[in-house]
This record gives sequence, C-alpha cells and structure tokens, in this order.
Amino acid sequence: MSASASVDSKRSSYGTGAGDGSQRDASTVTVRTMDGGQHAEQESVALTVDGFGTVKNPLTGVVEPVKRFTWVNESGMSVQVISYGAIITSVKVPGRDGSLDDVVMGFDDIPGYQTANNPYFGATVGRVANRVGGAKFTIDGVEYLVTKNWENRHQLHGGKIGFDKFNWASYVNGTVVTLTHTNPEGHEGYPGAVLTSVTYQLTNDNKFLVKFQATSSHPTPINLTNHSYFNLAGHATGHEEVYRHIITLNADRITETDEDSIPSGNFLCVGGTPYDLRIPRELGPAMSRAPGEGYDNNFCITKGTEQGLTFTARVVHPRSGRFLEVYTDQPGVQLYTSNGMPDPNRNIRPRAINAPDYYEVTHLEPVVPAMTSDPPIRGKGGAKYFKHGAFCLETQNFPDAINHANFPNSVLVPGETYSHEVVYKFGIYEED
Repeated sequence: MSASASVDSKRSSYGTGAGDGSQRDASTVTVRTMDGGQHAEQESVALTVDGFGTVKNPLTGVVEPVKRFTWVNESGMSVQVISYGAIITSVKVPGRDGSLDDVVMGFDDIPGYQTANNPYFGATVGRVANRVGGAKFTIDGVEYLVTKNWENRHQLHGGKIGFDKFNWASYVNGTVVTLTHTNPEGHEGYPGAVLTSVTYQLTNDNKFLVKFQATSSHPTPINLTNHSYFNLAGHATGHEEVYRHIITLNADRITETDEDSIPSGNFLCVGGTPYDLRIPRELGPAMSRAPGEGYDNNFCITKGTEQGLTFTARVVHPRSGRFLEVYTDQPGVQLYTSNGMPDPNRNIRPRAINAPDYYEVTHLEPVVPAMTSDPPIRGKGGAKYFKHGAFCLETQNFPDAINHANFPNSVLVPGETYSHEVVYKFGIYEED
C-alpha cells in the first residue's frame, strides 16, 4: 500500500456541552499516504481527524467527545464517518460533469442524529440488524426476550438503544480507522458481552471498504450492517431522481415475509415478479409494480460455492453519470426505498413510466401543508427529506435468522469471530 505517511497536528478551540453539535475538538490530525515508486511525491489518500460535538453515554450518562474522520482521495471523492454510531455522514462523489455531490442522507450535527425521526441514517446497526420476530428467540433451550421497538411486537435494529446510540472508541493506523464498541451482557435482553469493531478505509480507486467483526462471551445472535441512504443524484434531490436510477441486483430469491416484514421461513423465486432485478431496471417503474409501491425486502444473493466477496448490486444515475456497485460476503441484502419517510400530502408514488419531459420542467419539492402531522426530516444543509428520497442496500444475514433453522446461522459462540465485509465502489460510467 503506502510507501510513506506524514502526520500534521494543529490546535483549535474545544466545544464542550453534551450534544451541542459543535464541529470543534482539541486537536485536528491529518494523515497522508503517499503512492510508492516514481510517483511517491503524489498524495493519494488523506485522512483528517477532528471533532463533531459531544454525546452522553446512554448507559452511564458520561459526556464523551465525538470524533469525525474525513478521507479524501486524488479523484476528489471524500467520505466522512463519526464515532457516534460509527455513522457514515457524508460521501461526496464526482459526477460526469465534474460536479461533486454528497450522495448520502444525514444531519449537520449530533442533535440531528439524536432526533426521534432519524431513520438510522448511515448508522452501524446491531446487535441484530433488521427484525427479530416476536422479540424472542431460543439458544441451547433457553428462551430470551429482547426489547420490542417495532409495532410493540418485534425488535428492529438492536432495540431501543442499539449500537447506533453509542459513541465508539477509535484507533487510527495510517488511513485505516477502526471503531470499537463493547456491549454489556444482558443489554436489550441479549446474552453475552460482545466486543464489536468496524474498520473503514477509502482507496484511491473510489472504493470504500467496510469490515465488521465481533466476539462474544456467550452464544448470542449477531447480524451487523450499515444503514446508509443513497441518492446518486445528490442527497437532497428527492424521489423523482431516485425513480430514475437504474438498478441491478444479483439475487434470484427473496425471503417471504408477513405484513410486519417478519420472514415466514419460505423463499420466493423472483422470476416473473416485481422482485426480478437481475437485469437493469429503472427503479421507479419497478417500484410501481411492487406491493406497496416500494421495496423493503431481503434479497438472497446468488453466489458460488465457497465464494467470498460477491457482486451484489449496481445502481446507476444516468444524468449525473454516477454509479454505485456493492460487493459483500454476506448471504443477503435488504433493498429499502425509504417507504416510511414523510409524505405530507400522501401523493408521493412511483409511476409505471417515468415522465420523459421531467428535465424540461421546473422541479419543485412537495409543498408541505401548515401544521402537517408528517413534516419532512430536516437534513444536511437544510435539505428536506421525503418518502422515496433515497435507497438502502443493507448487506446482512437473512432477517430473523435466529428463529429459522433453514436460514444461515446467526449465533456467535465464544472462541469464534463474526466477520462481515462490504465494498462500496463508486465511479462514472461512459455513455454509449
């Protein structure tokens, strides 16, 4: 990898006060890796570490400083992650015309990420991502009851205080950042203490590498994922742009679910259904054919025997030229099209055919009625986030795997290590 590295430090003022959203810290550190060989003088990837306000530990109440990590590579792509929730807060990617747009939803400060209507923007979620049916499971003959935070019947994304609500410790090695969290035994009803880490790295070829690992003191279910909300046209451009993305998913089955999105244990073949995304399809028209006019489904990734990282998905935004490819070693990926985000007028819905003259008319965001009960989520830079304004590709084990013997094993036992890798590759495709 890098032949050399330099570290710069500078002092700045420090903002105290829990959750004040301050972007200041006691020090700022920049790490630069250098390409080897004859181009050793050329900077490749730079990592800057600074502050992002403070938070209170949800269990102890202790005020902790939040760190922010910013990578920039030589093509101008940048990624930001904060230690709170191990959250990906920003991904800026060049478009075909050279414009640099942030393609993930998020907030400008800690108070934003702590609002009740934050739908896990960019967060690392666990101990068990997705659903646990009935908020209960059995291991070695012992039934465990975990907290219910979904329809007062099930658990979602680790419960009321999941991994996304903690400030993770950090370690920097060159431009590789490792965040760690120790989850105590019995938290949210789970057996065993769990030590979890997530490692982040940006490469010079526009790949963002993520690796989750975990160990446990007792047998316990583990299923971690990242919950970034993508819109390759730019995080604030809304549902009309999302509908124009072209998506391909490497999956020939989905897990069948009930009305609460709890798996039945059966699989459905995607052939001849709205879930067949094996060939490129415009996302909006595909969503219009899906039940509920949107996706919130676990797709079973098609992979070869003993295959490691596998092509999972490719999403293209034709007008900007940006594409995102996802690769993972996990068996599933949850495609979620932000169906539950605000729709004040109840009129945001995809059509069977995208309007051909869309770019020749004035684009207006939805008009929000006064005193609406469903206001938009206020995001970065004052952006208003609405229904279908982004899509998620959450690589994972199958939802509720702990309660289905025919699903891949989700129980981590002492002496073994849970491992989950995912690669997000961004680029610009060439028009024909």
